[in-house]
Amino acid sequence: MRVKRIEQIRDLKQQAGDEINIELLQPLLEKYKGKKGSLIPVLQGTQDIYGYIPEQAFLEISKKLGYKLSSLYGVVTFYAQFRLNPVGKHIIKVCHGTACHVQNAKKITEILQDTLKVSDGETTEDKLFTLESVACLGCCSLAPVMMIGDETYGKLTEKSTKKIIREIKNSEKQKK
Repeated sequence: MRVKRIEQIRDLKQQAGDEINIELLQPLLEKYKGKKGSLIPVLQGTQDIYGYIPEQAFLEISKKLGYKLSSLYGVVTFYAQFRLNPVGKHIIKVCHGTACHVQNAKKITEILQDTLKVSDGETTEDKLFTLESVACLGCCSLAPVMMIGDETYGKLTEKSTKKIIREIKNSEKQKK
């Protein structure tokens, strides 16, 4: 998984064409300007604004707060909470902790990969879903478990997993 995160850094150059509204970042930068220990909160706030940390944001943070780009990239690639690529509207986190592992979480992940046509850490072409494997969701009695947004789904089977995805897709179609 760590190798994929390193590969994502290389993909940043491709994101340069993704225009973001850098003005959205200014209140956050003003709030933390001149404050020690602000790097992680600034990066977290940036990700809250954009859903990931775009290259233009790195450049703006470096310029306005004086952090070296290498320091910013170092922190972002060290902590798994940070993203370097845009994510889908619905982030699917599949637990791979001990209880879920024993209850075949790997099969649930494979079903999701097959259904969504993505690998772990990727986003669907329609930008609707991002699939992530996580170490633990803290719902061991419900194993195997996944979270989609703030909603937890437990005791998953192949059938229930596919049904959940189908229902979300249908719900999104109705919104259009």
